Amino acid sequence: MGVDRPTTLPSVPDRQWLDQIFSARIVGRGGVVRRSIRDVEFRIGRKTLELEVRRRGYHLVECGGQFVIFCDRGEIRLIC
Repeated sequence: MGVDRPTTLPSVPDRQWLDQIFSARIVGRGGVVRRSIRDVEFRIGRKTLELEVRRRGYHLVECGGQFVIFCDRGEIRLIC
């Protein structure tokens, strides 16, 4: 089952939308944030999200049509 992807990238990434993701209270507590891949690709593009997550030292996982961001710089260990 494939994920519908936008046919074009945004001409200008929605920086306000991106800033909103990382200003959530849960981010400050080292929590987890989820966003649909479709929404990310429509608003800012996959590469922009990836670069921002890397810049912050967080971890990004793609699963089930969602991007999951672990807002912690600690080591990630996949159990199963």
